[in-house]
Amino acid sequence: MRSEARAEQDAASTASPDAAQKYLRDYLAHLTHERRLSAHTATNYARDITTLFELAADTPLAKLQVHQIRRFVAQLHGRGLGGKTLARMLSAWRGFFRYLARDHGYDNNPCLGIRAPKSARTLPHALSPDEAGRLMDTGSEDALAVRDKAILELFYSSGLRLSELTGLAPADINYSDATVRVTGKGNKTRIVPVGTHALAALKAWLDTRALMVKKEESALFLSKNGGRLGPRAVEARVKHWSTKLGLSSKVHPHMLRHSFASHVLQSSGDLRAVQEMLGHASISTTQVYTQLDFQHLATVYDAAHPRAKKKN
Repeated sequence: MRSEARAEQDAASTASPDAAQKYLRDYLAHLTHERRLSAHTATNYARDITTLFELAADTPLAKLQVHQIRRFVAQLHGRGLGGKTLARMLSAWRGFFRYLARDHGYDNNPCLGIRAPKSARTLPHALSPDEAGRLMDTGSEDALAVRDKAILELFYSSGLRLSELTGLAPADINYSDATVRVTGKGNKTRIVPVGTHALAALKAWLDTRALMVKKEESALFLSKNGGRLGPRAVEARVKHWSTKLGLSSKVHPHMLRHSFASHVLQSSGDLRAVQEMLGHASISTTQVYTQLDFQHLATVYDAAHPRAKKKN
């Protein structure tokens, strides 16, 4: 057994670029089929690990050392990549090396203990309640506009991620309880409230959906051809309506999620409830919205308090 393990380690230390690409393909299959990560997440892993291959050049992966990984991170930082992006890359690299150790005899993970440089924390942009209300007013009764109104209302009503919305089926909406069953990150399921405006928009869409749906299609939201509506198409429709209704063309689905969270927090102050509705594993992720809330209060104070403004 020792000789076999030694032979596998020797093969790893001289693995060709073709072998590395095969390892990557096998790893992506592992992520998709065993860990059941989304295709979008697997694509991100592939891109990040391919960047590692490019930086390593002719150096076999098994011979990479900690100082080289640190240099790669510094190079990428010098190209303008921020701390969050580099942290994601390092996480992808560490996971890949763990897989190589488990399945291909690698005995070194050069990414352990390396941290990405910190980047300035930027607050997510949120629409004002008035802007969010304007975006919901599509004002058209054609099939795609009815669908889009339901999408916009559900994003803003329940704070769903883009992948969560496109993964919904009609059966996930519970009209009697006014809730939606969502499958989020890590294949975790949660139940989220749905507002009355969103429920009404969804009911109108289901009547239209029945006339469009292809046989055996299970998706809640459909393309004009009757098949499942994809994430990029949803992004394009959000941008279309935000531009048409006179809002910024930079409005995107995640901005509606931010708007939902900040507006609920401003109204209730219940951080734990917002965490549960958003599906955050850690409340520290949700705490960014306390800063958004303070920013809102500071703006109100500056506008209303007689001593907030400096005299000319």
